[in-house]
Order: sequence, then structure tokens, then C-alpha cells
Amino acid sequence: MTRNQNTILQSAIKRICTGPELSKDIDFADARDAMLCILDGRAHAVQAALFLIGLRIKRESDDEYKGIQQALIERSQIVCARVDEVVALSNPYNGFTRHLPASPFLPAVLAALDIPTVSDGLETVAPKFGITHKTVLRAAGKQVDISPQQAAERLADPAIGWSYLDQSQFCPALHALVALRSLMIKRPVIATSERLIGPVRGRNKTHLIISYVHKAYPRIYSMLAEYCGFASALLIKGVEGGITPSLRDSGKMISYAESADSVAFKLQPSSCEVDGDQRAQPMPEQVKTALNAPQSSEAVEQASKLSAHHGIAALEGRSGYTRDCLVYTGAVVLTHLGRYQSMPGAADAVRSVLDNRKASAHFEAG
Repeated sequence: MTRNQNTILQSAIKRICTGPELSKDIDFADARDAMLCILDGRAHAVQAALFLIGLRIKRESDDEYKGIQQALIERSQIVCARVDEVVALSNPYNGFTRHLPASPFLPAVLAALDIPTVSDGLETVAPKFGITHKTVLRAAGKQVDISPQQAAERLADPAIGWSYLDQSQFCPALHALVALRSLMIKRPVIATSERLIGPVRGRNKTHLIISYVHKAYPRIYSMLAEYCGFASALLIKGVEGGITPSLRDSGKMISYAESADSVAFKLQPSSCEVDGDQRAQPMPEQVKTALNAPQSSEAVEQASKLSAHHGIAALEGRSGYTRDCLVYTGAVVLTHLGRYQSMPGAADAVRSVLDNRKASAHFEAG
């Protein structure tokens, strides 16, 4: 018997939006079908917002998370690259407003170390509206609206080995909800689920590198990473909710692998001979102020150009906070993957491809 997704969405809203004492969880199938109804454009915007905010207020159950995740997967184009393993970098889609991110340039660094790497995201989204991988890479002169198949081909090209893939290309139905998310103000469940779609996979394994902020999320991300079929996941509590650990303070990461318990580690910048007086590359105060004004496109462009400038300089071997961020984060990823047994050795490997400009060559080729 065919399930009526519109009816299921209405029923789900009635169950999850009945207050702190009477709200009820819905099962996997109802969460999936309700989300599909929204993604397929059959739900009124008010219904979609009620459903997403209702889940957040009630707090999502594991079955609800998985049902939402399944719906996003079913409406996404997911391709397999002609490489055995892929690393998928997942930063918050709403970007950065206080620091200039180094992470848009990390895929090229890892590619120079023979690790095909992809990042995904979108232009910008609520509630932060910061600069993102897309805005920074575009400012650096890169193509940011390629298809999933083109991204997979770049990962398989040994001269490139990295790519960025935009949500508008791999899941247009989800991308169509960006405007609604701005009106909703608060962060909905899809802000969690969209980061685990993994639109480009390896033939044998795909490793997820994802960031978190709140202590409840490592369990959720580990659960969803396993559900989505990632061979491993590395969860980093980084600067501004990103994957880059602080250059100044000790940090935390949690490592998960198939059929194994999660393991928590402390991160120390000194392990990579990094000793910063800043958490990451600081954003100039004037730009930061402008960027935190209501959706300033000029400020986004200016900040993205600054981030691109520092990123390209780091890839060319020049010293600075962005270089240190790439060394530190790259070393964390390399040790997680088991490519190096120690952080100092991994950090030296990253420095090598920066100093000999191999990382720069991979970036330019992409």
C-alpha cells in the first residue's frame, strides 16, 4: 500500500508539536516520508518550518535523525570516484565570521600527500551567514559549481586529487530550502544531516572529517556516520565550529572506525611545533564588524578574498597562521588515517608539500 507523504507530514507535525509533555517521537519511516514531502516541494513552507523546528524543540530521536538522513540521501546524487579511498571534509555550512579559514585549502594539501579529498557546502546559510569554502575558493579563482561526476573525475586525476562540490549540484531539493532556513532563524535538523551525505565516495572506503561544537553531537555524528557507511569518522572541536583545531589552546577530537568504539583524544598544538598567540588567522576587525552586519555581500567578498590570499600564500610555502592551521589539521587527519604514527612526523610531511610547493601545484591544477 502506497504511503501518502502529505498525510504523514501532517500527522508528524501533530505528534511532534504538542508541547513539552505531550510531544511524541515519530518512527524512521514517518521521518523519512515527511522529509521527502518537503524536499519534493509538496509541503507548504509553514508546514515545513513547523516540522523542522518542532523536531528541534522536542529534540530529535535516533530514528528521526536516520529517517531525515535517508531522505536527503535519496534526493542526492552520490557518485563513486575511481579511487580506493576518499576523505570527505565537512565544515559547518553557515561559515566563518571571526577568523579566515584555512580548511578550503586542506584538500589540496592532502591531495599532494596522495589522499584524494573532497569538501562540500554552499554559498552561505542561516544563522551565521559567514564566508564558506565556496566563497573562498571562488575568490581564489576556482570553479565552484561543477557536477558530482566532474568532482569525482578530479579526485581520480593524480595531478589534482581534490575538489569542492556544492549542495546546489548534488542535492538541489535541499538547496531549495536555503531561503526558508533564513526565515526560520534557528538551526534545524537538516543543518546536521546535510554534512553527512558524502556526495563523492571511494571505491573501498570513505573517511569523514567533521567538526562539532556541543557535547551532544559526537554521539549523533558517530551514529549517522555509521548509518551513512563511512569507514571512519574524525570529529574535531575546532575554531568557530570548524575542523581546524585552535593554534593557541588544547583541543578535543573523537575518532570512530567501523566495528570499534569511539576514542577521545586531547589535541596539543605543541605536538606539531605550533605555538600561536591566535586561535587561527584573525579576521581584521573592520571586516569582522561588516561581516556580522545583516548579510553584507561586500563584506563576504572582502573576507573571502583575504582568506584566499592567506591560503594561497601558505600553499606557496610562506609562514603564517594559515600555514600553521594547515600543518596542524593535516597532521591530525594523517594520524587518524594511520598514514603516520606520530603527530610530529605527520606535521613534517605536511610542511614538506607546502615548502616544495607540491600542494600549490595540486591546488592550481584544480
